[in-house]
Amino acid sequence: MSTNSTITNGRNAFGAFIDGVRDRWAKAPTWQRWTVYVLLFVIALLLPNDSLGQVMSPYSDWASVLFFPIGTYVVLAIGLNVVVGQAGLLDLGYVAFFAIGGYSMALLGTRLGLNFWEILIVGVILSAASGVLLGGPTLRLRGDYLAIVTLGFGEIVRQTAENTDAIGGPRGIAGIPHPPSFDGVEVFGVQIFHYGVLDPRPYYYLLVVVATAIIIFVKRWEKSRVGRAWAAIREDEDAAEVMGVPTFKFKLLAFAIGASIGGAMGVVWAGKTISINPNDFLFMLSATILAAVVLGGSGNIPGVVLGAFLVGWLPERFRGLSDYRILVFGAALVALMIFRPEGLLPSRRRRAELAEGTGGMGSLGAEVPGPESQPAAEGAAK
Repeated sequence: MSTNSTITNGRNAFGAFIDGVRDRWAKAPTWQRWTVYVLLFVIALLLPNDSLGQVMSPYSDWASVLFFPIGTYVVLAIGLNVVVGQAGLLDLGYVAFFAIGGYSMALLGTRLGLNFWEILIVGVILSAASGVLLGGPTLRLRGDYLAIVTLGFGEIVRQTAENTDAIGGPRGIAGIPHPPSFDGVEVFGVQIFHYGVLDPRPYYYLLVVVATAIIIFVKRWEKSRVGRAWAAIREDEDAAEVMGVPTFKFKLLAFAIGASIGGAMGVVWAGKTISINPNDFLFMLSATILAAVVLGGSGNIPGVVLGAFLVGWLPERFRGLSDYRILVFGAALVALMIFRPEGLLPSRRRRAELAEGTGGMGSLGAEVPGPESQPAAEGAAK
């Protein structure tokens, strides 16, 4: 048996196993689903454990790694997945919205004295408005042209921050305030609402709550008329428009939602890191988050979370290899692309698109309309 046949058989077997799990999950009663959700939430809260950290991150503080890069990548990947995975729009400048949220926290916190929760609302609104501002004139473009424009937008935001002395210039902004603390609530020896400098665990718990809220909202959108419209646009935008889907409106909505999630993460991240500068928002971060979305399974939230976890964790796990850790990380990504080109946990629709020749990325790949395009469009137009 050839190597290609072995790889294909193994891929099909793993896909069949995932499909079986999905079928059982779809038939599970509501109480079982909520039990699993609660267990996953509790497990996430228990992750900052010293014993686990000795295995998962022997060269770095495990709780700090859980907040950044792992937790930060997870939230950013969920936001980018709305744009790339669900609406099929290639955004290479997603780091710009992360920067807008971070600078909102820095400027409003240090100069106007607003507290974290007020700035979080303002940062989300400003980021969403930036997404609309970017998408308004550019979403008539598709594919590579849209990718180039979004890449330029990300660099414009960074260069503007670097060359504007009023917002710190290349030195950035220091002295960013932490979220307000509520002392007296102690769980297993941790002041879970005390946001200081030394203990990263309260910030991680805050991030888990924010990520959970974002996942709930995104899943609600995905199962609504909006999600059906995004699926129709991703598979065949022309067919969706013919079927009556207002494609521009829904693409603009996807950009605004994705941008608001990136901005929210920027506010939370800046509230912990104390100081920021333009070099924190390089293009490489956008590329890394896009890799997490694609490798995990574009369009499928569990897959995206898993992909972001691996992309954030693997370089830290192999930090002891010094410069060679990037080589090991790159080799792991190449292996994933060989054995799981559709991602670790793709949705059934995404895997069907890959089999049809669209590369599993809808309009981002070769335009080969599938049999599901018309039903999806009809559902979105209702």
